[in-house]
Amino acid sequence: MKLGFLITARLKSTRLPLKIMKDLNGKKVIERIIERAKEIKEISTVVVCTSPNIQDAALIEIANKNNVEYFLGDPDDVLKRLHDAAIFHNFDYILGITADNPLFSIEHSNRIVEEIKKEKYDFIKISGLPFGTATWGMSTKALQTVCKVKNIIDTEIWGYLIDRPEVFDVLTLEAEGKMRRPDLRLTLDYEQDYQLINHLYTNIPFKSTLSLQKVVEYLDKNPKIATINKNCVQLDVPIKVKEKINKNYQENLDKIKKIKEVIYNS
Repeated sequence: MKLGFLITARLKSTRLPLKIMKDLNGKKVIERIIERAKEIKEISTVVVCTSPNIQDAALIEIANKNNVEYFLGDPDDVLKRLHDAAIFHNFDYILGITADNPLFSIEHSNRIVEEIKKEKYDFIKISGLPFGTATWGMSTKALQTVCKVKNIIDTEIWGYLIDRPEVFDVLTLEAEGKMRRPDLRLTLDYEQDYQLINHLYTNIPFKSTLSLQKVVEYLDKNPKIATINKNCVQLDVPIKVKEKINKNYQENLDKIKKIKEVIYNS
């Protein structure tokens, strides 16, 4: 089984311009993500999935500098970009994260890998971790199926398209103990998010990668720091888009299952 790690990355952000190029204790946000991806077990290739738009050209240089691959795909249809990258690299299964999450859990990513090796699930997600620290796993055939049946093009937020137990075998891994902290926000979308994450990278000692467990412990000891981004609101899929997706799955469920069967048997 060939397993790849795909990092979706663009430089088009407006709320926090060039956010993934910001400095985190001597390295750019995107470089911190690449570092973490390299520590996941049994990953054959790390790929920065970006677009051919001139504004994203700097990400090619970052990929080359950090000895990982890059893929230039659809600027707006993130699922198609992931699909095309997975097919190009002949991945059987992929893990992934968006490039604004520089503290994703390496430990839980390895848990996903262990489940992938059992080859039982189409989609694997993690519940209960701090927001922005959970990776996901997906079979390439499940990704092919979703791209074949989806009825929207802008798929920047795409979980709602694949997290469909009526079609796919979905596994939810639960964060446990101290790591079950959904109340914490550790993603990068606003200036306050950057202030928090930059503080963590600057004030918590680490060697190669900053441990998410140490981050949680630090925030427990310094609760005021965790409130820096308390007013930041995370965007979600609009209700009308969710309704459109639901309608497609409800009205075409048998057809979608047949499409999946053909793809999985090919």
